[in-house]
Amino acid sequence: MARGRQKEAKKAIPGGTVAALPPPGAVTRPAAATRSVAVTGARSFLGKNLIGLLEEDDRIGRIVSLDIERPETAGQKTRVYDVDLTQPTAEERVAEIFTAERVDVVVHLAFLASPTHATAWAHELESVGTLHVLNACRRSKVQKLVMWSQTVLYGAHPTNPNFLSERHPLRARREDPFFADKIEAESEAMRFGKPGKRRVITVLRTAPILGPTVNNYVSQYLSRRLVPTILGFDPLMQFVHEADAVAAIKLAVDHDVPGVFNIVADGVLPLSTVVKLAGRVALPLPRPLAGPVVSALWFAHLSEAPPALLDYLQYVCVADGEQAGRAMGFSPVYTTREAVIDYASAQHLRDVRLLPETPA
Repeated sequence: MARGRQKEAKKAIPGGTVAALPPPGAVTRPAAATRSVAVTGARSFLGKNLIGLLEEDDRIGRIVSLDIERPETAGQKTRVYDVDLTQPTAEERVAEIFTAERVDVVVHLAFLASPTHATAWAHELESVGTLHVLNACRRSKVQKLVMWSQTVLYGAHPTNPNFLSERHPLRARREDPFFADKIEAESEAMRFGKPGKRRVITVLRTAPILGPTVNNYVSQYLSRRLVPTILGFDPLMQFVHEADAVAAIKLAVDHDVPGVFNIVADGVLPLSTVVKLAGRVALPLPRPLAGPVVSALWFAHLSEAPPALLDYLQYVCVADGEQAGRAMGFSPVYTTREAVIDYASAQHLRDVRLLPETPA
């Protein structure tokens, strides 16, 4: 389907997803409205938007929302449970819910989209919380798990190839909890789905998500009037539009495609071009100065990201999305350029107070 026709289809389908034929080799679930899908992190950006799509899908009989708050997209099909994955009793409670609701598919989205100073809490949520979810799946005999991850876990290094495949090791700075907890969670999910277990485990590593409504460290970085960059460096950047990220998760729910997949937009842009498209002005800083400045701002709670993310302003971290296209049938509607432009258009309206700030 041509990109223009894809966009027309996207506008015509409620929820903004593009209908897709089953990918080659994928197992399509029955159409009867008997499937029960549980979503952790249901109140998050990805969670609430996925629930909105599931509510519109006649093939889904029941949605099980697990979070500490009710998602605003929850409708008649959604059963809402107050669940805190950081609590020691979370595993037992989640297992009871999965069993009672006869859950077929678990979509694990309880991960932080942006770094936090509350690192101990984040570890309990992402690393230990993932163990709670996996053990609950094991106890309640759930055989399918879809989990969100991120391409930034590959790390930004001067030795990176132009495009990182799913086989590339995860080399992000493990001394930073934002990366370490997610890498640990991925490892646990892979062990849960090791050969012989007859489980379908799908891990979706999205590029940094950008669009008109998402609020994360990337959108916050580009919202600054003066955007810090590293003097002498202009790395290629890659994003995925928020609508495409949600559509990819829905695709993984609909079809049984085990494995790890990079979910990325077509095309890359130099950071300098991204800043210009966002309508901002770059503020180049020498690398020896940028580290102490960002560290001071981070510890003063005046920066959206810790110093470890400076690597991504120096070196390339671009993922290869071909495997998701071949195995999943995923085809992004928006290019990286279009994702930036869509974000910038909405941000301009926020700048002039014609659009409210997006909650984190």
